[in-house]
Amino acid sequence: MLSSFHGLSIYLACGSTDMRKSIDGLAALVTYSFNLDLFSNSLFVFCNSDRDRLKILHWDHNGFWLYYRRLERGRFRWPAHSGDGPAMNISAQQMRWLLDGLSLEQARAHKPATARIAA
Repeated sequence: MLSSFHGLSIYLACGSTDMRKSIDGLAALVTYSFNLDLFSNSLFVFCNSDRDRLKILHWDHNGFWLYYRRLERGRFRWPAHSGDGPAMNISAQQMRWLLDGLSLEQARAHKPATARIAA
């Protein structure tokens, strides 16, 4: 399911979230704190204060999926806050960067190259 983020809106809960929350608690955050449509084609991503655990909430036509990931080593490069409110909308590429341990502020995965024609 999570191998592709194509066609999904992805929202990060900035700062830390209490990982004791399950589907109902996370759903309440999405609805009442973020003012977002819980039943949209979206992923809602939450991180703990140690930045080593993620939960992803997703509605799938007749029920919720709750994904959980725990890193054995390392930390997620999680945003502390967003200028737009408690949730930040990110792209699929930024989600892949985040899961790979990279910052969301990557300018590019590779520096741009210019082709040179040999004379």
